[in-house]
Amino acid sequence: MFRYLTKRHWLLILLAISLILIGYFILPVSVPLILAFFTALFLNPLIRWLQYRFKLNRKLSVTIVFLLFIIVAGLLGTYVVISAITHIVNFVENIPQYINQINAKIGEWQTSFENVSENLPEDFTEQIKERMKDNIQNVSTLINDQFQVEDIAGIVAAVPQYLVSLLVYLIALFLFMIELPILKAKFYQYLTEKTAEKVQFMNARLSYVVLGFLKAQFLVSIIIFIVTLIGLLLIVPKYAFIMSLIIWLIDFIPIIGSIAILAPWSIYMFITGDVVMGTQLAILAIILLAIRRTVEPKVMGHHIGLSPLATLIAMYIGLQLIGLLGFIIGPLLVIGFNSAKEAGIIKWNFKI
Repeated sequence: MFRYLTKRHWLLILLAISLILIGYFILPVSVPLILAFFTALFLNPLIRWLQYRFKLNRKLSVTIVFLLFIIVAGLLGTYVVISAITHIVNFVENIPQYINQINAKIGEWQTSFENVSENLPEDFTEQIKERMKDNIQNVSTLINDQFQVEDIAGIVAAVPQYLVSLLVYLIALFLFMIELPILKAKFYQYLTEKTAEKVQFMNARLSYVVLGFLKAQFLVSIIIFIVTLIGLLLIVPKYAFIMSLIIWLIDFIPIIGSIAILAPWSIYMFITGDVVMGTQLAILAIILLAIRRTVEPKVMGHHIGLSPLATLIAMYIGLQLIGLLGFIIGPLLVIGFNSAKEAGIIKWNFKI
């Protein structure tokens, strides 16, 4: 069997094994570098536009784009972080009050149940009371366990590590932005002229697709943010903007999304007796979920050249096999395969 393998086949096998080893051992610790590389690719069109529009050299164009990126991301990130920390601190400080409100409401339910259950068997009512007490104790224990001082201290202790990762990300981003043309030229040096033409075609196709993917995600996220902001302005104007930002960010998590914020919020309002607000939050959560699950495949399919069904299947399989990254990688792999077929790199024509 092995005697039929050519030198090219062995090189492809070694390349595949190397990619698998890199993916397993190196990728998990290289997240800042990977993010920096893709951010540089995303900002590269703006750099090239500055070069050709204002006749600037690449280093000056990179410096301008890099500074603009830092300013915009810094201002937005500072506002979001400060607002989020403020609300989290207020929430943690008010946890005992929230628990008391829940316990008071459950106490009212117990009183109502005792009035209703006067004519029921005593064993049955005692069993239900015990179950209610156990549930109350479990909820209180769960809340206390989730918000321990040690956990908050652990998050604070991890801040230096996050700062180091951020610093590495920014430095790598600047260097990638400068050296992208050099990296591209070095990559093509290892390809034959015929292979280089195919790879260039595939690269152009993937660049168009990735840009379309980012456009699709941006459009869907804008729709989510606008709908959330309008809904929360009608429901709870005081926290509408900051909660819309948080829900907008959380909504990028596949399957869970905005439900992770709105569902517990709605349940809490139901428990505390505010049925109207709880219902409004539940309706908003259902609307956002419907938008994400129906609009996203269609918008992504339109911008990346896949049918909504193929996009949905690729996202779901990628999510199940790889996790959150698979939600993005799934469609990109399908597009890469189609691009490789169009470029003639992969030849797969058969009939049954």
